[in-house]
Amino acid sequence: MKAEIPEIVSPPLVPPAVPDRGMNGLARLFFGFRRSSKALRLFLAIAGPGIIVMVADNDAGGITTYTVTGAQYGMHLLWFLILLGPVAYYVQEMTVRLGAVTKRGHAEAIFASFGRFWGWFSLLDLVMTDWLTMITEFIGMTAALSIFHVPPILTVAICWLIMGSMIMTGQYWTWEKITLGFVVLNLIYIPAAFLVHPSVPEVLHNSFVPHFPPGGFTNTLFFLLMANIGTTIAPWMLFFQQSSVVDKGLKEKDIKYGKIDTFIGAILTVVVAVVLIIVAGQLLHGTNVDDAAKAAALLIPENRFIGTVMAIGLFDAGLLGAVCISLASSWAFGEVFGWAHSLNHKVREAPWFYAYYFFDLLLAGTVVLIPKAPLVLITLFVQVIATTLLPAALVFLIVLLNDKKTMGKYTNTRWQNVANITIVVAVIVTSTFYGISAVFPDLFH
Repeated sequence: MKAEIPEIVSPPLVPPAVPDRGMNGLARLFFGFRRSSKALRLFLAIAGPGIIVMVADNDAGGITTYTVTGAQYGMHLLWFLILLGPVAYYVQEMTVRLGAVTKRGHAEAIFASFGRFWGWFSLLDLVMTDWLTMITEFIGMTAALSIFHVPPILTVAICWLIMGSMIMTGQYWTWEKITLGFVVLNLIYIPAAFLVHPSVPEVLHNSFVPHFPPGGFTNTLFFLLMANIGTTIAPWMLFFQQSSVVDKGLKEKDIKYGKIDTFIGAILTVVVAVVLIIVAGQLLHGTNVDDAAKAAALLIPENRFIGTVMAIGLFDAGLLGAVCISLASSWAFGEVFGWAHSLNHKVREAPWFYAYYFFDLLLAGTVVLIPKAPLVLITLFVQVIATTLLPAALVFLIVLLNDKKTMGKYTNTRWQNVANITIVVAVIVTSTFYGISAVFPDLFH
């Protein structure tokens, strides 16, 4: 049974007439405050899917990508990360409308609208990228705790225990509250930006004046641009948020609050990304850093607080990402095969849903324990693979949002179509340039 959003009845728009003019003003103020208070309570009841998916997007792979970007190019690509914030919002808010209107998860919606061939194509696309991304989450978590001398096998076991316990409560709301706690912990990076004392004019210039770093177009630059796109907009996010909206029971009347939820999440994900690039750009620029754990280890001798924050934040990012990504796959499989697939079900009521979730965790965690596996290379390449597969997922989403028969008044507007088609074209162009630069590495010098 779906969790219902509590009904909150709005007060009368016009307060009762009061003879005294002063009292009339006080009454208007009182009723205005009361309306605002109830609107805030309603938003807090609805908020969750957007904030969670956006902050979880700053997962272990994302933290590594931002850190490597800052160490490689300083703060020169801040503008690019800020630009990705609105891009992520425009993509994700479509899933809010689609889920609230159709009451279907993303996988189910694709099967229903495009048929079995494209449905299986999208599902296999999701499974491949999710599994690879799950591996990067465990890579990040084991690397983070290894700084504190925790053996990888113990870290993996702890993560399995935490993530398994979170989803076995039989209540979506309980899972969401626990997950939002990890979201708050993900913001632990923010104080670090103030402790490194960056030049404010330099930060502002690099944030709002588009330019490329010294050295111009190179294979490395394209690789990091694609990695940053892939960690900011990923296929799993579409499946996760839409299924989360459905599982939470959001209705059409909740869409405006769902959009605000997503917008706040987009701001938070950009803030964390910017902070990490500033910290890495200030303290590690020019240093040979290829992952966030190595960056944390290098920083601890110089600044124990910042180094520790980097390590704790990396572990939390991996845990948050693993929870959301594994759920995205489990929801999708449940939708396609017709299994019970809600967090409001107990294990005995949805055995296959939970079985796939645990199978995903066990498989990804085990890969990390393989001796001499190229873990850093996997982490960065997963973001690039996600970017390469992203256009297909976005095309499905845009077509679904233009189905007037299904979406009614929530169909994409002309401006929304222009924005989202531009995003698809930009991703395809960037992917193409990266491919060309890989074959002809000196072409863009």
